[in-house]
Amino acid sequence: MNDFHSGFAAIIGRPNVGKSTLMNLLTGAKISIVSSKPQTTRNKIRGILTRENYQIIFIDTPGMRAPSNKLGAFMLKSAETAMRDVDVLLWITALHQQRGVSIPGGDRVILEKLRRARADTPVFLILNKIDLVEKPEILRIIDAYRGLYDFAGIIPISALKAENTDDLLDAVKQKLPPGPLYFQGDMMTDQPERQIAAEIIREKALRFLREEVPHGVAVEIISMKKRAGQELVDLEATIYCEKSSHKGIIIGKNGEGLKKIGAAARLDTQRLLGSPVYLQLWVKVKKNWRDSDYDLKNFGYGPKQV
Repeated sequence: MNDFHSGFAAIIGRPNVGKSTLMNLLTGAKISIVSSKPQTTRNKIRGILTRENYQIIFIDTPGMRAPSNKLGAFMLKSAETAMRDVDVLLWITALHQQRGVSIPGGDRVILEKLRRARADTPVFLILNKIDLVEKPEILRIIDAYRGLYDFAGIIPISALKAENTDDLLDAVKQKLPPGPLYFQGDMMTDQPERQIAAEIIREKALRFLREEVPHGVAVEIISMKKRAGQELVDLEATIYCEKSSHKGIIIGKNGEGLKKIGAAARLDTQRLLGSPVYLQLWVKVKKNWRDSDYDLKNFGYGPKQV
């Protein structure tokens, strides 16, 4: 074990730059939910990659932006604390969002946070979505960022198409210190199955809901247990929203909206649990839960999670 290396790598960046997509790709498992809606990730989520001579614990973090409610403040604090006490920082920015702009304002804010964080932590700048930008533009953006920070490396990738991600993985491995096997080799995440199931349901809600609804949605697993004498898992969950009008949108005409969410969620929870799933969903209104300390803690966004 003297030749074994291990460590923690936090993935940070603005909303919607591909952090969750990258972690899922690097770990080879769907651990973080993915959506085109910004700020899909709400908690720090660990994904574990173990090989013969190393283990990397990737930490997916919420997108860093100015908060508009207590949930947003929790998410920002969660991302900021992830920058401390890790062995490697992976700062992702999206190339296609920067045409005509030298450095987006959100990235300048993150840059200042990096400068105030541990100076000895190696930081890799990951330029994501190279499949959407021409090579001369990629080179221009690299030049714009290069002089702003003493990066351990600048690596252009496409997380969606797995381009150059092997180079990224090799670079992270080179920065791992000698260390123990933190998690058993067959573990891909330390998230409880109930929490992953709740996130899967929320992901499907994000997919099918209108723009004004998703940020006010939370999911609570009421019950998840194997049916006696059968392989079937009974899963009951409640989808919470903040307005009565949103409840109607989630349920949809003749229940069609909720059926779509349930059908898609059932497929992914079956893959997660390795068993057929009988999924029951309810929808309830909980007004202004994103600004309630009690509700935030109840949904897993309380101080203990930070």
